[in-house]
Amino acid sequence: MADMKGNTKNVSTARATMVGFMAIVLWSMMMGLVRIVSESFGATLGSAMIYTCGAVLLLIFRRPAPIRTAPKRYLIIGGVLFVFYESSIALSIGLASSAAQSVEISLVNYLWPTLMVLLAAAISHKRHAVWFALPGALVATAGVFLAVGGNSGLDWHVALQHVVENPLPFALSFLGALAWSVYAVATPSLSKGYDGTSVFFPCVCVALWIVHFLSGEGLPTATPPTHAWVTVLITAAVIAGGYACWGFGILHGSMEKMAIASYATPVLSVGASALLLGLNLSMPFWIGTLLVAAGSVLNLVIKAK
Repeated sequence: MADMKGNTKNVSTARATMVGFMAIVLWSMMMGLVRIVSESFGATLGSAMIYTCGAVLLLIFRRPAPIRTAPKRYLIIGGVLFVFYESSIALSIGLASSAAQSVEISLVNYLWPTLMVLLAAAISHKRHAVWFALPGALVATAGVFLAVGGNSGLDWHVALQHVVENPLPFALSFLGALAWSVYAVATPSLSKGYDGTSVFFPCVCVALWIVHFLSGEGLPTATPPTHAWVTVLITAAVIAGGYACWGFGILHGSMEKMAIASYATPVLSVGASALLLGLNLSMPFWIGTLLVAAGSVLNLVIKAK
């Protein structure tokens, strides 16, 4: 955190990009840890507690610059996109009718790396940039769906039926993925160097507490054990640290390289969840991993030309 709190004017692009890559590593542990917290506190209460602790940690270790120095357009547009993304993901998971449907909804959310790469290409002003980025994006996205969906034993016919029967959480998940990709691509120019992650996090907390109280879930029937409270703190540190690294990376590093590397997020997430939750990884997972790597390499090769 020391480098991230100091003078960022002299930070090299390569170094800032490496800090951004750390977000992908931290986020890979998010799914498994959040699931552990949800088992003790419930989905909405667990999420609200995690983000509350995360907001406190950010305010302590990464206090934001005076808010009056932030561009108003960035605070409004970036803040709305950030809060909407987090709230839409929490709501979509809460509205899922089953655990299997939660996995299907997560697949829709994992479309954000593809949307991010395509949006980054669209605003690059390079001729045919979108068409050049499309093949790698499609290959990597296919790998994501195969790795995450195949490992969970997802039945695509059943998944389609779930979309028809309960479309709202799927729509929220897709809109959230779109909002996050727009946030990642648009905020570097809007922010003028101001990182609002520590400002936006408390807003997410308020939104998630509202969601929790409106859901009617209330408090756990039994007092959670000590390790559950410790897991909340660890999860908050992982998520908040990930967003801090990502925010720093997109402001001072290479957004295109981070966009390509972001394809690894869902694959690493499933791998970390397997370790945390004791799951067995299937052959489709490893095939999907190779496709994700192939898609990323394809984008890098085309970009280099």
